[in-house]
Amino acid sequence: MQLVDSHCHLDAPAFDGDRDAVLARASAAGVAAMVVPAVTAAGWPGLRQACAANPALHPAYGLHPMFLAEHRPPHLDALRAWVEREAPCAIGECGLDFFVEGLDADTQRQYFHAQLQLAREAGLPVIVHARRATEEVIHTLRRVGGLRGVVHSFSGSPEQARQLWDLGFLIGLGGPLTYPRANRLRTLVATMPLEFLLLETDAPDQPDAAIRGQRNEPARLPAVAAAIAGLRGQTVEEIAARTSENARRLFKLPPA
Repeated sequence: MQLVDSHCHLDAPAFDGDRDAVLARASAAGVAAMVVPAVTAAGWPGLRQACAANPALHPAYGLHPMFLAEHRPPHLDALRAWVEREAPCAIGECGLDFFVEGLDADTQRQYFHAQLQLAREAGLPVIVHARRATEEVIHTLRRVGGLRGVVHSFSGSPEQARQLWDLGFLIGLGGPLTYPRANRLRTLVATMPLEFLLLETDAPDQPDAAIRGQRNEPARLPAVAAAIAGLRGQTVEEIAARTSENARRLFKLPPA
């Protein structure tokens, strides 16, 4: 069984002390590939270095809305040059966050729209963050057009999921769906078409129920796959195979 973690932050400082051990555990758990999205321009060099050191890591470059205070307009020009030079697997993490207080909505929109345009021009998928902003994200994706990608850590409604699928977008699900009270997520994953599903950990964040309050890591991805398999009445191997195929197709990852 081989899995793809479609969203984890292995370049984060939380892994500086034991990154090699974390990667070894991921490999032992069957996680064959990991997509690592950037959050700030300052982090791009470190992300590139981390991914260059391990062929299982695949970088994406972008400007995350939660780190708005660290972004500057020239970073968008720098991102374009960086993408042209580095040929990442995606643009991101980018998007809208209307949950965290103090993040100017209009400024978020400017950075998000610019990154979507870059993704369209570069022919790359986009990794989207949408927290309390799913409806506006859908409208923005539709307005820009010509895009493909994933809305990670999806928390919207079934109807919003269908709208994203119609736009050619997948949804990423991880630790939150393992909690018994996550009824809407669990119902969605139990009934949705597998062709639109990606697995993720969002490590070091969003741990599954078994490690609540602890640092998350890609080796926990089998727990997510097992939860989905149980909800759907399918084997873990089938969930792993189908979602990994989806990830490799979207991000154009090399064969396992």
